[in-house]
Formats: sequence, C-alpha cells, structure tokens
Amino acid sequence: MASLSTLSPSPGSTKNKKRVGRGSGSGHGKQAGVGGKGQKGGSGYKSRAWSEGGQMPLQRRLPKRGFRNYTRVDYQEVNVGELNRFDVLNHDLESLLLHRLIGSKNRPVKVLGDGELQKPITIKAHAFSASAKEKIEKAGGKAEVISRFAAKKEIVTGDKK
Repeated sequence: MASLSTLSPSPGSTKNKKRVGRGSGSGHGKQAGVGGKGQKGGSGYKSRAWSEGGQMPLQRRLPKRGFRNYTRVDYQEVNVGELNRFDVLNHDLESLLLHRLIGSKNRPVKVLGDGELQKPITIKAHAFSASAKEKIEKAGGKAEVISRFAAKKEIVTGDKK
C-alpha cells in the first residue's frame, strides 16, 4: 500500500535545475548568462517591476479615474422580512449576530424595508430606512437607533454602558 513517504513524481515529469556558472562545458560558464560587467552583471542586481529605463512609467501614463468617499459608512444590511423567521421579539447586535443576520459587531447595521413584518418586535440598530421604520411601527414594534460611536468606544475600550 502506498504511503505519503513513498510518493514521488511521475518519471519524466521533472527536470534537474540548470547549474549556471559551473564551467565552460555547461554552456553557462564564466558570466552565468548575465552578460559582461556593469550594473546588471554583478550579484545583487534586482530590477524593479515598475522601472522602464528613461521611459515614462505606465502608472504615470495612465489617466487618474474615480473617487473614494472617505466619509461613506459601509453598513451591514438586514431586511425587515428576515426578522420574521425567529421567535425573538427583542433584537440587538448580539441576537442579530447569533442568528447570522450580520457578520460582525464591528461594522454598523442598517435595517431596510424589504419584506413584511407579522409581529411586534423591538430592534436596536445604527440606522433604519424610512420604510423599515414605518413597517416596524405599523406592526406595533419599536425601532431604536444606537450611536455608531458608542459601539466603537465599547469595542476599543471594552466598556459597556
């Protein structure tokens, strides 16, 4: 029976590495295929991927495009219809994480209005869409906004209020 210690590549599938600089009989003796003297001929030379001699580099030839809004808030989204699947009537970040509706407590959560709500629930999140707030209150529940910055402070310092 074959074991891991007896495994080897198929015959003919591998080649020996080329031994350069090992005499004129090897075909790659004397300067080992790097040419004569100069910057590129010695050991330790390494060309940079972006170096193009004196030519204008590619990253400077291409035009700048786009814009990244550094004040944009990247919310985790939870739809109102997804909250019907659970028997819990009070949802906070821990219960949303427990039921796998969100992936992390470190990013803010926004509740969106897709779907219908059949029972009155209380949900705490960082933001609510207008339609989600309307559907939650129409079902007899409460939508409580929690501060994004309070959550960040709790994560950084470990303080809970």
